[in-house]
Amino acid sequence: MNSRAIAILRSGLVTPVGLDAESSCAAFRAKLANPVETRFIDAGGEWIMAHEVPLAPLCRGLPKLTRMAAMAIEEALGEVPRSQWGQLPLILCVAEPMRPGRTPGLDDELFLQIQEELGTAFAPQSQIIAQGRVGVAVAFAQARALLIESGMPQVLVAATDSLLSWSTLSHYEQSDRLLTARNSNGFMPGEAAGAMLLGEPEGNAGELLCTGVGFGLEEAHVESEVPLRAEGLSQAVKAALADAGCQMHQMDFRITDLSGEQYYFKEAALALSRTLHVRKKEFDIWHPAECTGEIGAAVGLAIVSAAQAACEKQYAKGPNILAHLANDAGQRAALCLQYRMPV
Repeated sequence: MNSRAIAILRSGLVTPVGLDAESSCAAFRAKLANPVETRFIDAGGEWIMAHEVPLAPLCRGLPKLTRMAAMAIEEALGEVPRSQWGQLPLILCVAEPMRPGRTPGLDDELFLQIQEELGTAFAPQSQIIAQGRVGVAVAFAQARALLIESGMPQVLVAATDSLLSWSTLSHYEQSDRLLTARNSNGFMPGEAAGAMLLGEPEGNAGELLCTGVGFGLEEAHVESEVPLRAEGLSQAVKAALADAGCQMHQMDFRITDLSGEQYYFKEAALALSRTLHVRKKEFDIWHPAECTGEIGAAVGLAIVSAAQAACEKQYAKGPNILAHLANDAGQRAALCLQYRMPV
């Protein structure tokens, strides 16, 4: 095992299919979804369908992002005395700056509103990572540095995002990237939040560890006209495997941020062909976004939570998991996860 491995201690999730991690992951396992009609109409005159988190009272925009994040954080910190919350650095992942219809205030208001909602102030080492779907992998790398190099006992990673605004939906609908009655090659928009408490491994059975992190850059991103060869994702996967000290054929299954677009499924298949050099009888690929829709920056925590639940409930394909993430700008990331099996 990599001596720089970090442990996932506790998770929290707020998704369209569950308001906590346990119910959300149970829905992922059952492949349940609950899309609803939005207030917006596509070019064909049909209501745009989306996966919405049902909160009462109804709220949207920054207030909803704040409430979802606060709920997930409270769940993740359920076993930590509230008096100790202020000692934790919070690494908060949000949408990338170039995301169409990005909610105003993500960089200067959201963090403060989350602290106000929770009635606490997080440690000065806290930071915001605005890199969309790959943000959680960046946060894991930053958390590892804080845990191992800076001596922090624990680090909190959180993410919150929503694509359910007209400015966002209209852009993707005009770009033929939304799943509609007129377009099968697209994603259904969603929203979610997650939180994860990270610490150093204690060597106990039942721990889920992040043993490797890797990054890459894809020039042939989804909106480019360059032929796709999955070089960026392959680079990220190889880097994560090298960091973990293992090889692709030793992974038992994959879990990803795929949300419906053919481009990203093709990229995943090409990356597999470039990184798997020993034949495997089967190599499952899981994608919880089939239940939540496209949830942007929150997807990284959703897939790691899904992997953790699968291992703890003993329906995972094995203890070694590869997670990979990609955003529209071409950034790619991969995580190697390992579950310590009970004897």
